[in-house]
Amino acid sequence: SLEKTIANLALGEKIFKVVVPYEEVVELRRNKKYVKNRPYFTGYVFVEMDLDQDTYWVVKNTSGVSGFLGGTTPIPLPEDEIQNLIGIIERPAQVKPSISFEKDETVRIIDGPFVHFMGVVEEINEEKGKLKVMVTIFGRSTPVELNFFQVEKI
Repeated sequence: SLEKTIANLALGEKIFKVVVPYEEVVELRRNKKYVKNRPYFTGYVFVEMDLDQDTYWVVKNTSGVSGFLGGTTPIPLPEDEIQNLIGIIERPAQVKPSISFEKDETVRIIDGPFVHFMGVVEEINEEKGKLKVMVTIFGRSTPVELNFFQVEKI
């Protein structure tokens, strides 16, 4: 929407770049993996522009824009923060599952050697996308480490 407005009003020489950084996440639906893009900074759009009355008005009146960082007067990001953002945007995508589990939640194992077993979530490692699930095997509770994709919520 903002990019169309920039083109329609011929402001390309004042508004140089519009960026909404995304990351790839994997969602599990009906036992199938789907890769989808999700914003890194939900609700934020980064705009490189020469700030004047025209560019301020165009950005401020874009659908979905509720305000600027810094209140009524936008503040430019320091160069080191811009470089950090560029590093985040340009680094290779790490596909992370967007499934959230809770400790003590009962799950069903849908993949691997314990398929069809039920278990209780003991530990969650969001960073690695792994769970420690307590599974009853031969009458004993046994910890099993599983990927998020190997279990489903009940």
